[in-house]
Amino acid sequence: MPGELASRLQPIVAEAVTAAGFDLDSFEVQQAGRRQLVKVVVDSDDGVGLDEIAEISRTVSATLDENEHVLASAYTLEVTSPGLDRPLTQPRHWRRAKFRLVKVSPAEGAPFVGRVGHAGEDAARVLAGGKLRDVRYADVAKAVVEIEFKQPPAEDLKLLEDDASGMIAAGQAETEKGSK
Repeated sequence: MPGELASRLQPIVAEAVTAAGFDLDSFEVQQAGRRQLVKVVVDSDDGVGLDEIAEISRTVSATLDENEHVLASAYTLEVTSPGLDRPLTQPRHWRRAKFRLVKVSPAEGAPFVGRVGHAGEDAARVLAGGKLRDVRYADVAKAVVEIEFKQPPAEDLKLLEDDASGMIAAGQAETEKGSK
């Protein structure tokens, strides 16, 4: 029942979250005694603050109340942002991890730690072992952000920033060349 209920509620909640300017990262409905526990995880490129979580919670609650015929029971709503231990599984996760240290476990080969630079639709540029490399998302078995307690080295950030600027300029030149 919760799985079927979740599949009916998910598009309704996703629309409310998107209208508020955020992404629905995950959605789950669980039975909790006589109530349903509705878990909503939201994110954005700029992160999500506590005030925004509160606002989204009010918006989603109002949306669920408007659709009480779908829920058909009392519910507890839990709205949160993803934790640091969330795996990087989508291009937007990699974009949001820009300049962060990540541990990458490739589908083939040894795991490595690197700093994320530009993240495109199919791959992210990662600075690992002092060298830039492209990491295709399809080749990653698992990737998670590593917690750092100090500022990243300025030279690493500059290298990644310069690389991203060069990639953008090269893409624009390629677009201009193709349009002539």
